[in-house]
Amino acid sequence: MAPSPVNTEILGWNDLDDQAISYARALAADAVQRAGNGHPGTAMALAPVAYLLFQHHLRHDPRDPKWIGRDRFILSCGHSSLTLYTQLFYSGYGLTLDDLKEFRKKDSATPGHPEYGHTAGVETTTGPLGQGIGNAVGMAMAARFERGLFDPKAAHNQSIFDHHIYVLASDGDLQEGISAEASSIAGLQKLSNLIVIYDDNKITIEGDIELSFTEDVSARYRSYHWNVIEVGTLPSGEVDLVSLNAAINQAKSQTIAPTLIRLKTVIAWPAPKLQGSSKSHGSALGVEEVAATKVALGLDPKEDFAMPAEVLAHARKVLDRAATLRNEWDQKFKNWRNENKEAAELSDRLASKELPKNWRSSLPEFSSDKEISTRKASGDVIQKLAAVLPEMWGGSADLAESNNTTIEGAKSFLPLSSSSADPYGRVIHFGIREHAMGAIMNGIALHGGTKPFGGTFLVFSDYMRPSVRLAALMKLPVTYIWSHDSIGLGEDGPTHQPVEHIAALRAIPGLDVIRPADANEVAQCWGQIIENARPAGLLLSRQNLPVFDRSKSNSAAGATKGAYILREPLSGEKPKAILIATGSEVSLALSAQDALAAKQIPVRVVSMPCWEWFRAQSSAYQESVLPKNLSARVSIEAGIAMGWTEFTGSSGKSISLEHFGASASAKELFAAFGFTVERVTAAVEEIL
Repeated sequence: MAPSPVNTEILGWNDLDDQAISYARALAADAVQRAGNGHPGTAMALAPVAYLLFQHHLRHDPRDPKWIGRDRFILSCGHSSLTLYTQLFYSGYGLTLDDLKEFRKKDSATPGHPEYGHTAGVETTTGPLGQGIGNAVGMAMAARFERGLFDPKAAHNQSIFDHHIYVLASDGDLQEGISAEASSIAGLQKLSNLIVIYDDNKITIEGDIELSFTEDVSARYRSYHWNVIEVGTLPSGEVDLVSLNAAINQAKSQTIAPTLIRLKTVIAWPAPKLQGSSKSHGSALGVEEVAATKVALGLDPKEDFAMPAEVLAHARKVLDRAATLRNEWDQKFKNWRNENKEAAELSDRLASKELPKNWRSSLPEFSSDKEISTRKASGDVIQKLAAVLPEMWGGSADLAESNNTTIEGAKSFLPLSSSSADPYGRVIHFGIREHAMGAIMNGIALHGGTKPFGGTFLVFSDYMRPSVRLAALMKLPVTYIWSHDSIGLGEDGPTHQPVEHIAALRAIPGLDVIRPADANEVAQCWGQIIENARPAGLLLSRQNLPVFDRSKSNSAAGATKGAYILREPLSGEKPKAILIATGSEVSLALSAQDALAAKQIPVRVVSMPCWEWFRAQSSAYQESVLPKNLSARVSIEAGIAMGWTEFTGSSGKSISLEHFGASASAKELFAAFGFTVERVTAAVEEIL
């Protein structure tokens, strides 16, 4: 075998540990070579780092990957997925050598980037760079919040709910703007349970890092109020595991800040020709270089996917360590349950993803006596839900007063000593960091049973779209409150008026896009969001809207089906046409219905707050709302008409906005852009 790369006496390792690292490097090279594509270099360089974490630092139980007492490990540089897969294989999470051979193949357990819910031991889907860091910040925040729910009086690091969030990150992660946003808020929050190991290998796909990234990363993170530790390489180019081990111990022992360990590495070490080269980043090394690398590692160059039984058995001893840690934790958990009955009941409920009995009775009902904006109605609903759901928490990207996202009477989630701050508070101040807010919410949802929400203006959903897409991909129960949903926001003008955003969000598979028409629809939709427990965006008005008199129209409970008949022709006649509208335009549809009735044209008004929910209904229900034989249909929505033909049909029409808005009052803009009774009635008459 190759000479031991570390001082084994200090780490307490033997030759089998060094062999395990060497074979992990070879497996990374072999897997990419067989697949024909992938990222071998980083996985080879980081093999000893991941091995050190999984074998000696990470508190985890491969037999129970969802153990609530575990540490979390996030591979933010998801392109280096083999870094994680080899350790899941070594640790006994269920991955086999055959799975590594099927790397990047269809339906394999080892896809090109780690996928949450697909492979046991993968805590989050990573690949879009920077997202993993944002998720980790959310997990670290959630760990503190959940500690506050279950065990707030325990001393630091003495609660069974205390644990660490470990991240492996790359240059690419730190170049993405989301990492700056997320790291900034992590420093503000003093998340000492967060440890990020930055793989500083000076290489990107295009070549040397100096082509694009020359800032002083250490100084940058110190300015974020992080604890920064720098670890170099050994003269051979190998990772200095002794110093890294000491750095991790130092990070775990301090209690005042998140830690960035800036670790110098050589990409693809010890490949003779390609180590330190950008060519090893995203391409297979080639048969000859793989063989030469194995020689450098002291392995047989003729063997592919070699794994001696004694080496694997030695690595699997991590299961014994896990069993010891788990048994100790289980006893402490039992004692905690006996001493904290109420908190234990809450913990059980959240773990089982159940809701309190009769929780829906907390949903408010709104009188039709006065108009109310749907953003205000949402704020009122949040207060009622928060009173019965202690797991519900969130805030806004510095727009709480506009989004109505503040839980009244709750303190701010901040590690500061002031009358309004509490390390376990329920009000999150995300700051003007929409992108990080989305990723942090994902991390909170991934961490456990709490229900995060976050708000901003609808137009700024663009800033958080990548995080929203990943929430949909992972099916996470996060709720977005996107207010100021149309030209109805008025004088702020076209920069703030969403036109294409509703259609763009509807294009994301798995995201429920909900635009309620009045306050009571808001309440019903909030209830459905809580019950569904999947990604959902509430699109809410700035301007006041009528609260429909339900004695003259159908119950707002119909909103939970995505679309419902709000009002049939008052004459009692069968409708000759259907008006389908969302949000603020539903009241326009009702006014148009009255105008058409005066012309002896009976029409049905359908409120359609959520396409996705309506599509999920039975074909019989869909037919009852939008019968096929009633093809005269007009949709009304203050945004582009993209997608509406699914419901209007080829013979229908859309009252829409196919251009940007302007700076003027909402009333002026709706009139100027054709959202009028006259235009709606004319459209119906033209079709008929």
